[in-house]
Amino acid sequence: MFTNFFIKRPVFATVCSLVIILVGFVGFTRLPVQEFPSIDPPVVRVRTTYPGANAEVVETEVTEILEAAINGVQGLRTMTSSSREGLSSINVEFELERDLEVAVQDVLSRVSRATGRLPSDVNNPVVSKDGSDDDRIMWIAIYGDRFSTLELSNYADQFLRNSLETVNGVGSIFIGGERRYAMRIWLDAKRMAARNVTPLDVENALQRQNVEIPSGRIEGETMEFPVRTLGRL
Repeated sequence: MFTNFFIKRPVFATVCSLVIILVGFVGFTRLPVQEFPSIDPPVVRVRTTYPGANAEVVETEVTEILEAAINGVQGLRTMTSSSREGLSSINVEFELERDLEVAVQDVLSRVSRATGRLPSDVNNPVVSKDGSDDDRIMWIAIYGDRFSTLELSNYADQFLRNSLETVNGVGSIFIGGERRYAMRIWLDAKRMAARNVTPLDVENALQRQNVEIPSGRIEGETMEFPVRTLGRL
């Protein structure tokens, strides 16, 4: 009886078959995959730069202080760190049920309280969310026959970094092999001793004078011109 009902009504049987196929397709596309659930890994990274310091100084003066401050945060699972010349990196992994946004705020609060115990030359620590895979997933090579590494690094930092950071899904931009403009100064120890000048005095003078400040404006009858003092070395 059941088969005869559909044999005598082929249009109805066709419609039922199409409905079953449609329901199956919708269910297949919307069913969750239990073996690979979508999980945002609760990992927080703390990066601190200490220009001019070797790895041992970074370890004792920066990494250990921040580790002691971060240790004890609620839901902390593991904490790993690495110290190299001029850079301290601490990865803090939390339990899966820990809310990542709240974990970032807790780490940021503890790092802020420990900042006063860091050396004065240390840049402010940067606290950011991190994924489970810290490897770079894309490298873009930049080269030019008429440009040096210094010029290519400056171009990538000025024009490419901001454009790529706004792309949807991009977490951060790292310029590998980057070279920055720098100034090397040789000091005359005898002349400095005769004038009672220390290397710290020279450094402070360079920091005070290495500025670019607004210097007012020039007004005319129909035009107005801003004036800048170009004092950067």
